[in-house]
Amino acid sequence: MLHWLPVLVYVTIILALSAQPYLTPPFKFANADKLCHVVEYFGLGVLVARAVRASFRLAVPLAAALLALSLGIVVGTGDEYFQSFVPGRESSALDLLADTAGVALAQLVYLAFARE
Repeated sequence: MLHWLPVLVYVTIILALSAQPYLTPPFKFANADKLCHVVEYFGLGVLVARAVRASFRLAVPLAAALLALSLGIVVGTGDEYFQSFVPGRESSALDLLADTAGVALAQLVYLAFARE
């Protein structure tokens, strides 16, 4: 259970950022927000993979990666839905795609270093 605490804290931070009206990325270039989504959800993907592997004692790293990817997509979908209610924010399928890319990239890195 202890491995899920960082995930909970991280998701809380994601939701706190999502609740900020009219939030803009710190970078000023085209699609900077997509880069922020990828980086943000990469971190989530690493934490979720770690928690899944520790909690379920899955022998096959790919199973942990797929479960972590699924959970990351669920969080990203919920986050985009939540943002649709925040003034000055919008819900976007492209943002969800960037979230998914970040979680997926984290799983590829996880699989590169995971031991069976």
